[in-house]
Amino acid sequence: MKADAMPPRALFDGRVHFEIPVFQRPYVWSEDDQWEPLWQDVVRVAEQMVVAGSDENALAAVSVHFLGAIVFKARTAHIGDVTRYEVIDGQQRTTTLQLLLDAAQRVFADFNYVDQVEALGELTTNSANRFQGKAEQLKLRPSRVDQGAFTAVMTGYSLNGYADHRIAEAHGFFRGRIASWVGEDSPSDDVRLQRVQALTGVLQSRLMVVAIDLSQHDDDQLIFETLNDRGTPLLKADLIKNWVFQQGEKLRADVDTWPDRFWLEFDDPWWREEVPQGRRNRARIDIFLQYWLTMRTRAEVLIDDTFRTFMQHAEGHFISVGSAEGFLTAMVNDASTFRGLATMPVDTTVGRFYHRVVQEFELAATTPLLMWLASDNHAYPEEQVALALSALESWVVRRTLLRLSPSDVNRFMVSALTMLDGVEADKVGTVLKGYLSVQISETRRWPTDDEIRTELPQLRLYGRVKQNRIRVVLLALEQLFRTERNETVTIAGELQVEHVMPRKWKQNWNSQPPLDETAARARDRRVDSIGNLTLVTPQLNGGLSNRPWTDSEAKLVAPKGKAAGEGKHSLLNQYSLLALTKDLLNGHQDAWTEADIEARSTQLTDKICQAWPGPLRPPARPSTN
Repeated sequence: MKADAMPPRALFDGRVHFEIPVFQRPYVWSEDDQWEPLWQDVVRVAEQMVVAGSDENALAAVSVHFLGAIVFKARTAHIGDVTRYEVIDGQQRTTTLQLLLDAAQRVFADFNYVDQVEALGELTTNSANRFQGKAEQLKLRPSRVDQGAFTAVMTGYSLNGYADHRIAEAHGFFRGRIASWVGEDSPSDDVRLQRVQALTGVLQSRLMVVAIDLSQHDDDQLIFETLNDRGTPLLKADLIKNWVFQQGEKLRADVDTWPDRFWLEFDDPWWREEVPQGRRNRARIDIFLQYWLTMRTRAEVLIDDTFRTFMQHAEGHFISVGSAEGFLTAMVNDASTFRGLATMPVDTTVGRFYHRVVQEFELAATTPLLMWLASDNHAYPEEQVALALSALESWVVRRTLLRLSPSDVNRFMVSALTMLDGVEADKVGTVLKGYLSVQISETRRWPTDDEIRTELPQLRLYGRVKQNRIRVVLLALEQLFRTERNETVTIAGELQVEHVMPRKWKQNWNSQPPLDETAARARDRRVDSIGNLTLVTPQLNGGLSNRPWTDSEAKLVAPKGKAAGEGKHSLLNQYSLLALTKDLLNGHQDAWTEADIEARSTQLTDKICQAWPGPLRPPARPSTN
């Protein structure tokens, strides 16, 4: 067995063909968990290369990004054949890497960058004529269930039957992100070429994998189990703790008291528990330190750079015992704030933001700014914190509903922190709302009421936005309806998103005569729009299913059994107490139609604009001339 760090140019160089065994699981990586974080890592390195330009010293200092390990084993090959490898571990990242390379190649072809297309094509395709039309034409052969979709996207054939396949979605995701970045803000030809060259360089040479090449004598299963065994690695916090106490001794501080004064909080097992962060699980203390350093330094801090960044930031404070202890006191105070975020009541400003934005919308990148606003070290007025967080929550919700890219959130939060530094305490909320309101970049702008009202009613929301995020929106609308009726009832218990007109409408809701293909697709879109969604209990959800709307229709299709002869309208009317549902039932006893869905989409969109007020004024959009 030998292991080497390899970029794609070395891994896929020459006539090679990687095969994923049939028993491996299908491709399962997703946008939120893997594709978007990977793209952010890629574009971060590419932007460093753009800044470095042709300066050899600056280019040498540009970081690389490690994707993880790929374990493969050579298979028997014949003269004139490709060099064959079986992928033992790492099939998800191998597949994703090939999709990313091909997506970039196609975008560059659209812009007519011939050299870059050729360079990337050499990493995805074996171009010899004898391989054309065969599996060996591509550098990778996925497991059986993914082969059709993979071949279709990698060769540019029709996606008939594969458009909704996860592999096709991944390819489309990367193609869209690359096209957006290469052509972002309508750059000049020179700027676009710089971005294309930088991205090509990253994809060829600065995405590293640990390539583990097994020999015929290596035990595949043993190595696989060893690689996936969870050890107990040294945390970044352990390195930081050691450095802190070493510096304290150099200052001749009373370090015997420091464990109780400055580290007792972190010795609680809660801090070492691992929780999801992006594609990995991290100890809470390492996550806190990363966010805290981002907040303190007002610079994006990567998890792998936490220790180095801490030392650089803390050195200026460890010049005397007093300043060092003041620094550690502030850190412990903010740690207490961080730990309390998850347990704050959701009827508080900070608790509601954390529950909705950080937990449900999974936008942990906002945590440094949330900590800054909630920190006892800053003591901002409650009304200004409420104004700031309500504006930021609206920015998040509106962008999420319109499915605008979150790729720039980390840097945007850093920019916001930098902007707030030095702002008077009684103006922090006003200033942040104003800052959000004037953004015009596609990755930072705050959608206006006009944009929400124009686009949202027509969007296919369900299936495009995660259900837990839709549930947050619907619960907020329910609370708004109740507030308008002077009710302050707290909604408890788990509620699920329910389609009023079912997704399988053809079973009991088809028109006579049946809709043609075009009309059926239009109905499918409306069925998944905001106007056709409500909330119900899990018990009621199971009973509603694809049931017809009226009792008379239900008696024809379900004359026996539980709730026999009762239509969806009757069951919702009997068992749902939500104002959100009661409103849609009124006046619709006889039918629930596509026109009703469109009207309710417009109504709920207006309520969304009311629940999450938009920017102070419509920002000027950049000229397209």
